[in-house]
Amino acid sequence: MSRLSLRNPLLTPEQIAQSPSQLQGITRDLEANLRAYGCHLIEATGIILQVPQVVMASAQILFQRFYYLASFQDFPLRGTVLGALFLACKVEENPQTIRNIINVYDIVVKRDRGFPEIVTDGYDAEYYDMKNEMVISELQILRKLGFNVQVELPYGLLANYLQSLELTDHPTIPQLSWNYLNDLLRTPVYVCFQPETITCGVIYLAAYKSGVRLPESPPWWIIFDVNGDDVVQVAKATESLYLRQWPKIMPLDSSELSMHLGGTLESHVDSERKRRWPESSATGIKIKNTIEIPIQNKAGPL
Repeated sequence: MSRLSLRNPLLTPEQIAQSPSQLQGITRDLEANLRAYGCHLIEATGIILQVPQVVMASAQILFQRFYYLASFQDFPLRGTVLGALFLACKVEENPQTIRNIINVYDIVVKRDRGFPEIVTDGYDAEYYDMKNEMVISELQILRKLGFNVQVELPYGLLANYLQSLELTDHPTIPQLSWNYLNDLLRTPVYVCFQPETITCGVIYLAAYKSGVRLPESPPWWIIFDVNGDDVVQVAKATESLYLRQWPKIMPLDSSELSMHLGGTLESHVDSERKRRWPESSATGIKIKNTIEIPIQNKAGPL
């Protein structure tokens, strides 16, 4: 009989090998981009809402877990982003109104697509569509996860581990490690490894980038009860994040996903902008049509 645990649930080898999205024809690369962009939307929305870091991190981990139990084909990105953030705000006892979450999310998307940053009318069809998607997605996340929304984060461990290694006062390692923890939320690392391993992985990479040699005899990670190979895997996953090329536009719903697969999404978004806001091009307003996923640290190859 399965039991709930305070430890983070991890993926099985079968889930890692092939996710539900890949079983329905979505490539591994496209799925990685969708996951990263969904986490970007959660973080950007949370920052504007001024919710605590624990809320944004929890929402991103719930988002990542969900898509190893469901497909982007069946559950579009937009609803899941809204539902995961709405649920995390409740779980972490920092409730936000549906209207605030939707309005801020919509502004973030418009900013990414180069649309005028106009707040959605709370009485139009688009607003009600997003509201329904948010509420339904929250229930779908709970159902798929079996109501297990426990999220254990590594931030507290990072402070303790740095102190144990006498690195708390180092000029670069603490901040680099913290940045890596935040950036890794855009990857499946948090559903593949426990917080202790993730913490050691980011410290290892930060120390490497800072030219600091950590104890090797015995290996320093042994005192934290983690596997050395796993530590290296986390560091490599972190490094690979900074080497990815991000697409200009990402699909938010089922119809846009079909357009993306057919190579017509960017032209559709451009046509939508001209149709809804023709003055944006007529008046010479500069349209920025590139997604910038703000990664907190730029690093070279490991």
